[in-house]
Amino acid sequence: MRIMVVDGQGGRIGSMFIEKWQKKGGDCSEVIAIGTNSVATASMLKAGASAGATGENPVVVNAKDADVIVGPIGIIATDSLLGEVTERMAAAVSGSRAKKILIPMNNCDFIVMGIGEQKLTYLVDEAVERIEKMCYNC
Repeated sequence: MRIMVVDGQGGRIGSMFIEKWQKKGGDCSEVIAIGTNSVATASMLKAGASAGATGENPVVVNAKDADVIVGPIGIIATDSLLGEVTERMAAAVSGSRAKKILIPMNNCDFIVMGIGEQKLTYLVDEAVERIEKMCYNC
């Protein structure tokens, strides 16, 4: 299974996911870290990603081959993450055949009804569990 993790700014969400995934279910997967900036990429590589790249084109190219894409909900919207997500990035993620595991962050100008005020650690744990189920059902 090829998991593409997309994150921006400091890469906190992506790094947290990668660390937890490596501890729990990383055996059956390749984790590709794609940062919208070099700080995010470096953070996710430090957390244990198999490989990493930065910028618009790596998002576009890797979204084609990913089985799962993980990141904050803003990765599907142009100009989100303080303007770091371009139109091509959002279109590539949204149009990918991959399953998308989107972590709702109310500070991305998205308010997702029904999730309440969940802590980031809970949301990342849930993302890991969902992908783990997908991985072992292959």
